[in-house]
Amino acid sequence: MLADDALGARRETPDELGPYERAFTRIDGDPQQHLMVAELPADPDGDDAAVRTVGTLHLTIIPGLSRQGATRSLIEAVRVHADARGTGLGTRLVEWAVEESRRQGCSLVQLTSDVTRVDAHRFYERLGFEASHLGFKMAL
Repeated sequence: MLADDALGARRETPDELGPYERAFTRIDGDPQQHLMVAELPADPDGDDAAVRTVGTLHLTIIPGLSRQGATRSLIEAVRVHADARGTGLGTRLVEWAVEESRRQGCSLVQLTSDVTRVDAHRFYERLGFEASHLGFKMAL
């Protein structure tokens, strides 16, 4: 799903799992990191217990000094498999992240979205997020 669009296809390498496995190990060992995975039966008409991943979300809890020492959360890696889009799954993933942020004592939830992902921007605005900042990145 990370490489399932033009942007992701340029920056992801799904045939080389090593970097993703190492990243997962780091994330899994950090209690401030929360990965949500949505699964569906691989064969909804069969008796097989196999499942397939159809959605992901990564939530990071960030303690801070600004805003009077507020804790915030960062939503990243929101992905829904192409054949599961339009089912409300993305909404449920983000709603889970907002509720988990509240439970963790966060006073702010933030996310970034590439400027080319116009549909995603409308999705986030529909869920109550506001475009409020200009972001910068530096590749290292």
